[in-house]
Amino acid sequence: MTISAFAAAKYLAERSDWSLTNLQMQKILYLAHMAHMVENNGQPLINSWFEAWEYGPVCPPLYHKLKIYGGDPVGNILHRSASPAENSPEAKTLEAAYEKLGGLSGGRLVALTHQQGGAWEKHWRQGIRGATIPNEDIVQEYRDIFA
Repeated sequence: MTISAFAAAKYLAERSDWSLTNLQMQKILYLAHMAHMVENNGQPLINSWFEAWEYGPVCPPLYHKLKIYGGDPVGNILHRSASPAENSPEAKTLEAAYEKLGGLSGGRLVALTHQQGGAWEKHWRQGIRGATIPNEDIVQEYRDIFA
């Protein structure tokens, strides 16, 4: 089962006590999405997509919802979204991602998602937004770089 990007972001925001910025949220969600697909036979974590933007992979619907916070931690704008069910595979993936990545700075998270040969690099073009990063390339990035 996949969940919405908003549900995943709400989980991460609540887990962080609302201390994550939009940038941190995007990168942690991307890496969680990657891990989830690898661990669950290609099943995506979220029912949305990622695009290659200047500062790394971005889920556009989530970005546009959270951009009002700029570089500040996101507020409880996700109150209408339901968090994933406790102990669900999705919640477990998000918890593991937060535990591993939640304390990293935005800059460190950007560096993790800008790996040479990674999915973002394959699709990033200067000045171009809207280049979708296929899930297959995200899984391949894990195999090539993180495995």
